[in-house]
Amino acid sequence: MSGLLVIGDVVTDVVALHDKPAATGTDTPADIVVRPGGSGANTASWAARLGADVRLLARAGYDTGEWHAAELAKAGVRPHLRIDPDRPSAVVIAMVDATGERSMLTNRGASGHIGAADWTPDLLDGVGHLHLSAYTMFAEPGLELARLAMREAAERGIPVSVDPASCEPLRAFGPQRFLRETAWASVVIPNLEEALVLADTADPEAAALALSRHYGTAVVKLGADGALAARDGRIVARAAAPPAEVVDSTGAGDAFAAGFLVAWMAGSTPEEALRKGCEAGAAAVAQIGGRPNPGNFTLLAPIADLRRKLHH
Repeated sequence: MSGLLVIGDVVTDVVALHDKPAATGTDTPADIVVRPGGSGANTASWAARLGADVRLLARAGYDTGEWHAAELAKAGVRPHLRIDPDRPSAVVIAMVDATGERSMLTNRGASGHIGAADWTPDLLDGVGHLHLSAYTMFAEPGLELARLAMREAAERGIPVSVDPASCEPLRAFGPQRFLRETAWASVVIPNLEEALVLADTADPEAAALALSRHYGTAVVKLGADGALAARDGRIVARAAAPPAEVVDSTGAGDAFAAGFLVAWMAGSTPEEALRKGCEAGAAAVAQIGGRPNPGNFTLLAPIADLRRKLHH
């Protein structure tokens, strides 16, 4: 199987797990850990864990760039990490409640400044698939990079997939504009809300069908309800989500994309690829952080003893 190139972001995730609503103007007890994250980096790391030959193009900051590069290499990813000498790495503060659902405060940092100058054509050498996290596209320098990478991949006959990344930036960018800008892609992997926004419908199946007519293949992530896939205007597969204890939903969609793509690149049927995606997503929600086996990672900073109360 040829390699996978992921273009996306690396982020320092500060994950705060709390079992009571945050109290305004005072303290709320929480278990707080620091993890390497970022949608693109998470997908690359899960794909490497699943056996793919993966490289990641991303931009990190002067403060934690070396740490991020080391963690990616430890995960089996070949990092092509451009270090920004003037900006810190992106940081996300993820507040995770007792149900595992998260709310995020985001500073894009260096990730928001990746651009065409970070691209070299040899990144596609030996690559059989290009996957783009749309976070890259939502700032102008990254949009230029996305256009360049998708065009050069298409010229080489390399298939392209895109993950719409997040609903609010997607709305701000413009759904129709997004569809135009990602016309090179042959696979789109949105979650349910993103799919409904892109297709301008309230029905998941109708969204999958509409997006498959545009891209060729649409894979809609449905969270605890599994996933469905459509090709060329018809539903071709469904998969149920395996039972999972939800600890932290951070990175679940990124893990799903990795599981699906690794199976897809290996020639699996749509049903099998969906199943592999759902399995990876279920593994992701059962742990803290967006990367596989985060307990094996070197922490960026010491943390207090992590209580396990939210696991039960």
